[in-house]
This record gives sequence, C-alpha cells and structure tokens, in this order.
Amino acid sequence: MTKKVIKTLYITLLGILLVGCGSNSNDEIDQDSSVENSTTYEALTLDNYGREIAIIEKPTKVLTLGPNATELFIALGLEDFVIGKSLDNHSRAPLTEYAEAYENIEELTYGSATREAVIASGADFIYGIDWEFGGEGLDVEELESYGITTYMNSALSLEEMYEEILDLGKIFEVEEKAEAFIADQKERIAAVQEKVSNQDPVDVLVYDSGGDGVFTAGGTNFATLLIEYAGGKNVFDDITDKQWTTVSFEEVLARDPDVILIQDYDAPPLEQKVKEIKENSVLSELDSVGNENFIVNTLESVLPGNRMAYTIEMLAAEFYPALFE
Repeated sequence: MTKKVIKTLYITLLGILLVGCGSNSNDEIDQDSSVENSTTYEALTLDNYGREIAIIEKPTKVLTLGPNATELFIALGLEDFVIGKSLDNHSRAPLTEYAEAYENIEELTYGSATREAVIASGADFIYGIDWEFGGEGLDVEELESYGITTYMNSALSLEEMYEEILDLGKIFEVEEKAEAFIADQKERIAAVQEKVSNQDPVDVLVYDSGGDGVFTAGGTNFATLLIEYAGGKNVFDDITDKQWTTVSFEEVLARDPDVILIQDYDAPPLEQKVKEIKENSVLSELDSVGNENFIVNTLESVLPGNRMAYTIEMLAAEFYPALFE
C-alpha cells in the first residue's frame, strides 16, 4: 500500500470519527434541552368546579369549544396554541381587535364538536363551555384516555370567570397577562356601575327564541349577571333551577318588561325573531313591543369569557342612553 493511499484512508477515517463525535454532541444538547423544558414547567393541580385537573406539561395543541373560549385565548395572547375552534354557529363575529387571529384559527366543527373530530385532532387540551360535555356531548373521562385534558368553562359569577382566567394564566405561563386582563375588566365594570348606581333598574326580557313560549334566561344565567351589572333586572331572575328555560307568553305579558334583549346568532335569524315577537298575539300587547324597545345582542357576548366589560358597557348604554352620550 502506497504512502498516498495510507494518507487518504487516514484522512477519511478521521473525518468519520469527527462527524460521529459531532452527532453525539448535538444529540446530547437536544436531550439536555428536552430535559430542561420538562423540568422548568411547574406541574399544576387545579380545581375545575369540583373536578381535579393535573397539568404535568404545558399544553401545545388546544381546542377551544365556544366563540367565548376562542376569544379569551386570543385576548391572553394564546392563539398560537389553538389548533381548532367550534360553535361558530353561536357567533356573529369576533370583536374587531381579535378578528384576524380568530379567522386564522382552523375550524374544527361549525356547530358542537363531535367525538370523532376531537379525538382525531391530536389535541392535548380543551377549554370549552360546559354544555359541550356530558349527556350526549363529549365524555371527559374518555378524552382523558386519549391524553386530552379538559377544562370546563362554567362560570356563573365574575369571580368564577376571573378564576378561570387566572388558571389559564398559570397553565400557559402568562399569569401577568391574565392579571392585567382581569384588572382592566374590573376597572371598566366599576366605571359603569358608578354611572348607573342611582338609576331605577330596567326590566329586561331575554329573548333567545320563540315557539310554544319564550326560551329565556333564568336567574343563574351569566346573561342575567351581566344585565344586573349594567343596571337592569331580568324579569325571570326568580327561576333559579335552570339557566335556560321556556316560559309562556302570558307569563311574559304579566311581567311587562321595559326592553327585550334579543339574542342574535345564526338560526333563526334576527329578522325572523323580531317578526315572531311583533306578530305574536300576546307579546304584541306589550308596550316594549309596540315601542320597539329591542336591544340586539350577539349570543357570545353573554357567555362567560372575555366580553364581560364589553357587554356591560353595551347594555348600560342601551338602558340609559342619556348617561353614555
């Protein structure tokens, strides 16, 4: 074997050894990085309305079930974590400041999320409004078996909604943003309450839809809470065993609401609801109908989420326009 061949083989072997060493070094760095990421996240145990949730690692693939849930994630700067949204049939449009981010999130399902779509999504975390679970909805325990942790959006008070926001802040390590968001909500709501504090309450009928009666909000509904903070009173706030219920047209007439708050979402359309109210032989006897004292509200605005201050401000301005000119 010539000296030239030996030299060539030596150089080749040395190159192979160096590449091998370099590869092992990179692998070690990647492993160290992975270990560091897993050890820097502080595991959490949270109480989700009596159901214990354990978060070992920060979720990376989130489903938001409900336009209120989706908007809240955007408001907290977490839109990049969301891989799918649902219940757009309960929305008229996101708030302007969230529109671009909202539209960029892929739609999992237009209506309620299906079991098949959720499991196939590859999600590891769900934040969704509670009516999507149990009964004919999604089974939380089954989702857990697929590695999907569920946090239900079930707030019935501002304090409970604030707690949900703080929990999301902890889970996704944006506690300062969560706290700042809550502080802004509280400040805006307090400003409205100060303005309406000396006003007589406005009697409000929540009109979701018609039929054999009026499908309306009960006393424990989040919509009732927002109405009260805005200076109004749900005329059916004494119904405390159901969030949503159907009451007779005669019951509505007897309670004689000052205004009718019409919930606007995809079906039936707003125009049809107004027509139903005006043409109903009983409801048409109301002064509020004769005077067309209607307030139109998009449904997602009275769901627990990011729109608390927004909705209270809007309702108060409708209840007492002279105060908010």
